[in-house]
Amino acid sequence: MSIKVSGVSKKYKEQQALDNVSFAIEKGEVVGFLGPNGAGKSTMMKILTTTILATNGDVEVNELDVNTQTDQVRKSIGYLPEHNPLYLEMYVREYLQFNAGLFKVDRKKVDTVIEQTGLTPEAHKKIGQLSKGYRQRVGLAAALLHEPEVLILDEPTTGLDPNQLVDIRTLIKTFGKDRTVLLSTHIMQEVEAICDRVIIINKGKIVADKNLVDLRKGQQQVVEVEFDYRVEEVALNRIEHVQSVKNVEGFLYELTFDTNTDMRSVVFDFAHDNQLKILKLDQQNQNLETLFRELTA
Repeated sequence: MSIKVSGVSKKYKEQQALDNVSFAIEKGEVVGFLGPNGAGKSTMMKILTTTILATNGDVEVNELDVNTQTDQVRKSIGYLPEHNPLYLEMYVREYLQFNAGLFKVDRKKVDTVIEQTGLTPEAHKKIGQLSKGYRQRVGLAAALLHEPEVLILDEPTTGLDPNQLVDIRTLIKTFGKDRTVLLSTHIMQEVEAICDRVIIINKGKIVADKNLVDLRKGQQQVVEVEFDYRVEEVALNRIEHVQSVKNVEGFLYELTFDTNTDMRSVVFDFAHDNQLKILKLDQQNQNLETLFRELTA
């Protein structure tokens, strides 16, 4: 088990940042760690990276106890914090060579991570001259230098443009094939593009822990339909697989089905059988974003 968290709580004076949190992550998993601001994501990551101590509970990284084997844990993880601390007066290559010296890795590895993270055109510049997106790349390069078994990323793609996003997402996904990645983000598309699994935390408690494949299989479906005449909700509730009916406005209705099979043809048949005309018919499946809103509202 690469990461094992058991009954972890963290209290800052009167504020309960984490409340009896437990989860485990296997080697080879890329896991998205989601939650609204103040939910406890960064606190959990700081505990995993030995920056702060939990009030209660046990945490292991690579079967090492974060409280009693701190140095070994730090050697086995790569960490990109939300507020990426960098020496702005150092040159990119110089900074990465400095980090290579700290981790006692071959300086040839610096050239490898520069290429991996797309920093080659900027390697000769001072970090203070870089855009926010390229500074993120420098932080990620530093986290990858020593080829850690576990990579912990707190908002890793902040400030990246769409082209940079694709490159970094590909890099993270490739890295996660034979190692472990835990990343926090507010970008749902990022989780769906990179992750195998999602953990959602709200007010210090885990409210969901789902495999994304299973989440997609269990999706609800919402069909928005507008008729040319008012329809009683009782009649709409008789449609197969209808879970709920909402009259949005006028003759516009939102039908939620307990299946991800496209139900538009069924709605069309209902309209035909009841001599109704359809003015609008749209379908969408419940995605990670709607699940997030439901669990953290």
